[in-house]
Amino acid sequence: MKVFLSALAESKLLALSEYLLDNWDLKTRNKFISKLKEKIEQISEQPDSCPKSSEFDNLYKCVVTR
Repeated sequence: MKVFLSALAESKLLALSEYLLDNWDLKTRNKFISKLKEKIEQISEQPDSCPKSSEFDNLYKCVVTR
């Protein structure tokens, strides 16, 4: 399955990345990005491992970190 981010998700991810760099450090930001990539790969290979959205077809929800 092909996985992509919406425009809104991309803008929020950029904002989060900047926040992590401003308030934490590069290591923390890179660790989060690594976990995000793992989850995207998981959804790509096993989409049913995450709950499907009740509002949108072919949209899956996944928590990257708490």
